[in-house]
Amino acid sequence: MKVKRAGIATKLLVLLLLAALTAGLLSTQAQLSAAQSTRDDLARQVEAQREANAALEDDIAHSGDPEYMADIARSKLGLLEPDEIEFVDSSK
Repeated sequence: MKVKRAGIATKLLVLLLLAALTAGLLSTQAQLSAAQSTRDDLARQVEAQREANAALEDDIAHSGDPEYMADIARSKLGLLEPDEIEFVDSSK
């Protein structure tokens, strides 16, 4: 039994299909890399938002605490109680 050899057109077609498959694979790899980068960025954003939410929950939980409110007034607003004296370090 004789085996018929592939003609030049068949070889060219197989080569063309192989090149198209390689190009498609490289394109898919680039898309996958971009999607992973986007996923990592979104994961960082989610973690930052979770931390912000935890800080807000802590603020809400302590909102009725007078000591907590006084600490916020001192640190963020620069307020003092009537009998307090503020010492400023002039060496800094």
